[in-house]
Amino acid sequence: MDLKVIPNIKFLDSNNFFLIAGPCAIESEEMALQIAERTIEITDKLNIPYIFKGSFKKANRSRIDSFTGIGDEKALIILKKIGDHFNVPVVTDIHDVNDANHAAKYVDILQIPAFLVRQTDLLVAAAKTNKVINLKKGQFMSPESMQFAVNKIVESGNQDVMITDRGTMFGYQDLIVDFRGIPTMKSYATTVLDVTHSLQKPNQTSGVTGGLPNMIETIARAGVVNGVDGLFIETHYNPKSALSDGKNMLPIEKLEEILERLVSIRKTINSFNS
Repeated sequence: MDLKVIPNIKFLDSNNFFLIAGPCAIESEEMALQIAERTIEITDKLNIPYIFKGSFKKANRSRIDSFTGIGDEKALIILKKIGDHFNVPVVTDIHDVNDANHAAKYVDILQIPAFLVRQTDLLVAAAKTNKVINLKKGQFMSPESMQFAVNKIVESGNQDVMITDRGTMFGYQDLIVDFRGIPTMKSYATTVLDVTHSLQKPNQTSGVTGGLPNMIETIARAGVVNGVDGLFIETHYNPKSALSDGKNMLPIEKLEEILERLVSIRKTINSFNS
């Protein structure tokens, strides 16, 4: 995919990976704007193309009392405000067919969650909005099987599709990233590595998903070395207080130093390939 199809993405000549980053869910306008502003400061400084990420609702929760959102319309308006104010593209995930046209009015990229990436009606509805579509690889799917999800988008008349790997289920309470899948999926579409979700510890007895945030840089480094086009990192000013997925999010004060090292790795890789 030519990234020029993504509106407002900066520094396309940077020869760098791009970054999808933001909070797991939109908790408030102030919180979302603060995270966007700080991340943009960092990515502008490091010449990293940036896409803001935030879920307008969380439909896939472990427990019925888990946070699901502040209201669909309210969260979508905040997402649009971020895109307009900062002139950056914005992505959010959708969960049913009716979400597609609704969310498409507010964001630039529609994301299909990993558990739903085989749902044909959802993929077709998303494709027909003519937005860029980000397909999360199912934890239960092989890299090779993602070609069929990509084909559903393309055969629905939309060429603007990318794949995001978020790990493969390993037993009941762990995920593993198989980096052999990166070149395979890159042969189908632009490929992103979702670093933070790959470090989740799902199906905990408490009903609250755990995580290994201390491994974020390790997984991200391996992704850059193995040639991913983009990185996906959820970040928050105070992950411990986050209303969703706080246990695997990156504290935003650590984002700049990690990205600096990742950019250095990318430059080294580029020098070998030049």
